[in-house]
Formats: sequence, structure tokens, C-alpha cells
Amino acid sequence: MSNISIIGTGNMARTIGARAIAGGNTVEVMGRDQSKAADLAKALGEGATTGEWGTAPAGDIVIVALLYDGVVPVVAQYGDALAGKVIVDISNPFNPTFDGLAHREETSIAQELAKAAPASASVVKAFNTIFRRVLEEGRPDVFIAGDNAQAKASVEAFIESLELRPLDVGGLKMAHWLEGAGVVTVGLANHGVGNLDFALSITELPV
Repeated sequence: MSNISIIGTGNMARTIGARAIAGGNTVEVMGRDQSKAADLAKALGEGATTGEWGTAPAGDIVIVALLYDGVVPVVAQYGDALAGKVIVDISNPFNPTFDGLAHREETSIAQELAKAAPASASVVKAFNTIFRRVLEEGRPDVFIAGDNAQAKASVEAFIESLELRPLDVGGLKMAHWLEGAGVVTVGLANHGVGNLDFALSITELPV
């Protein structure tokens, strides 16, 4: 199983943390508000601990569970404390009307994170196309993107421990399109599906 650190104490941090613990992984929670981090670790139960904000995470995989505009600044703040880590970005940079991306260039939060992270760190985009309740109660496919094969293999093994199916979409430049897929899920929730109780998935025809 994996050693996971989660930077953030919100709903996605709680949901991923709970599935991680259920899958036999250890989880370290890190938050600006130490009391919130401690409360979340306590709620997650045995196998969860609290780390000090800004210090080197204990986990080999570091999940940054923050709103998109906080991801790059926080990674820059952590700096060399993230050296050698696999950093997972789960954010969606939605524009104010939730029908496009906050950035217009063909980039992504994950790609910008990679610029701010230590050179020895590896960045993987994952989990951003899944609504929280589906991640909490369902078994959705998890699309991932990244440039380092070993880092992606580590994240895939972690996702499998959650009893979910990881699907590799390619290099980190594909994170831009995963963020676009996040916009598609919101469009479907507001129109074609009409609720948040679904996830994008892959259906394979029998050979």
C-alpha cells in the first residue's frame, strides 16, 4: 500500500483520505489550520496522522487538494520540501460561469505546478473529472496524465487500492484536456444529466 500526504482539509481531501484509509494506505493530513487538519485526521481514523504545514510531507505521494488558485502558490511555498515526491493535482480551474477554463492558454494547473515544483518531483493530474459524491460512493474511472512513467505507476497502484480503475491519457500536456473534461462534467450536470451523481467513464466493446 501507499504512504499518502494530503495538502488540504476540504471535502475532496476528506473523501480521498477516507477511501485511502479503507484501502489500507496511510494518510498524513496537512492544513494551514492545524486544528482542522487534526480534526480531519481524527475523523479518518486509524492510519491517519497530522503533518505540520510547510514541512516535508511524510508521504511518497502528495495530493494537493486545494482550490485551483491556491495550488501553485502552495507548491512554491513548500519548495524543496517536495523534492523527490509524486505530486497529484486534482484541481479544476473553472471560470466564474463554470462554462470554460480560467486560463485561456493551452496549459493547465498541473503544468504550472510542475514549473513551481522541485526538478526531482513528478506531477500527475488525477481525480478532477469526478464529483465528490461519486468518488465517495461509486467506482468511477480515474483519468490520469503525467510525464514520468514510474510516478504514474505509483499513482495507478494507489488508485487501484481505492478499488477504482486508473486510465492513463498520456503526458502532462494532456492535463489541459482533463481540465476541459472537468468543464464538460459541469455542463452535463447542469443540462444533459441534471445532477451530480455521475462520472465520465470508458466502455470497452468485447473482443
